[in-house]
Amino acid sequence: MTTVTDIRPLLIVLIGLIAPVLIYMAGEKRRNIREGITFLTSITIFVLVASMAPHIYGGGEYVLETPELIPGISISFLVDPLGMFFALLASILWIVTSMFSVGYMRGLKEHKQTRYYAAFAISIAATMGIATSQNLFTLFIFYEILTIATYPLVIHEENKKAMKAGWKYLGYTLTAGAIFLLLALIITYDISGTLTFADNGFLTQEMASTQMLQLLFIIFIIGFGVKAAIMPLHGWLPSAMIAPTPVSALLHCVAVVKSGTFGVIRVVNNVFGVELTGAIGMGIALATIASITIILSMLIALKKDKLKAKLAYSTINELSYIVLGAALLSYFGIAGSIIHISNHAFMKIGMFFFAGAVFVATGKEYVSEMDGIGWRMPIPTLVFSVGAVSLAGIPPLVGFVSKWYLIKGAVQAELYIFVLVLIASAILNILVFWPVIYRAFFKKPDVKVKAPVPKWISIPMVFAMAGTILLGLFALLPYGFLELAFIAADTYLP
Repeated sequence: MTTVTDIRPLLIVLIGLIAPVLIYMAGEKRRNIREGITFLTSITIFVLVASMAPHIYGGGEYVLETPELIPGISISFLVDPLGMFFALLASILWIVTSMFSVGYMRGLKEHKQTRYYAAFAISIAATMGIATSQNLFTLFIFYEILTIATYPLVIHEENKKAMKAGWKYLGYTLTAGAIFLLLALIITYDISGTLTFADNGFLTQEMASTQMLQLLFIIFIIGFGVKAAIMPLHGWLPSAMIAPTPVSALLHCVAVVKSGTFGVIRVVNNVFGVELTGAIGMGIALATIASITIILSMLIALKKDKLKAKLAYSTINELSYIVLGAALLSYFGIAGSIIHISNHAFMKIGMFFFAGAVFVATGKEYVSEMDGIGWRMPIPTLVFSVGAVSLAGIPPLVGFVSKWYLIKGAVQAELYIFVLVLIASAILNILVFWPVIYRAFFKKPDVKVKAPVPKWISIPMVFAMAGTILLGLFALLPYGFLELAFIAADTYLP
């Protein structure tokens, strides 16, 4: 693997951190300039990330090391295949979500839009920092910046319910998340003298007892599992649905929850390594917890009438697919885990956009209020339907690609019980979302559309649907997300 020292991993973070200053300077009165800065920033970050892709696809990596703060600890940056995967996905979908935000925020004449866009920019900068972290210390810093930056987005409405959701969000992420994660870093540094990621992990059985390593693994999973919404650490996520829909899309598809699953993958592969994780029995344990989350979350989703609540519990379900794949400790399981980060993002972001479009156009939030919405809003409803069918794993959409490799990973690991979990989850997805589609297209229209869906909302929805279809049909094309997922998986197995 060719390692090149480069400043671009730092630049994509700094640009995101500079943008909020410019956004605040533009203010509420110069909204075209403010939103122009948002688009320019998102496009610039995407171009910089994409410019590093050829070297990563070629088997290389980029690094930018800084002086150590104390021996073995520094704020340093690395773009390897997994980091490139996350950064590329987030930078693409930030552009899309920014466009949707313009239509949504203007359509509803939302207050404090400048604060919204500034917090959004800091959130994506933190996400870039997480994606490009060379070590656990750097990841921890940006992980917590992301928590603080997304808090104003969660409480955007500033009513009693929003404030309560915000405190709940901080309660979970700054206590169960930050405290446990910091404790894990301290223990890791104490027994190993380093926090720098390694392809096959840097911890060994000689560094501590099996019981100590098991405890450390559990502490790490609690720290990252909060944002990954592993049950019973998921309670903040449904409450955070009080936020505007673009925020829900950011939280559930791009930044916050994916940073949690990204952290889990790093811990399994770059801290402990596949062999050590298996040797101390933590792979099976983590896969079991993920499987319980997969089933229970969809059983809860079945009972929800509020569309965003259904989508929230569906997200909890899908995130545990990623965790399950990593926990299988097999080549196809790891690849399936990574590819589902992007596949879930495209499927679910379109479905959240549908919820937002319906709210802007009709003010409706509950499935029981959406009879015939498919005839009033055909394109948004089609986007939702394609996403729902894909979540069930129906070929040739992206959801099928994820489930195919996750099932292959379970078979490869000879853990057939998890094949049944994935099949059961597919059936539950049909049971959860078919009633929405049925109401939309097979019930007499009983909803009034106040205004046509703005193009700023329609274009991102169609983009998400196109991704859901094309990334499934052409998953094996060179230089796609799937190839990058397999490049990453190659580095993690001895």
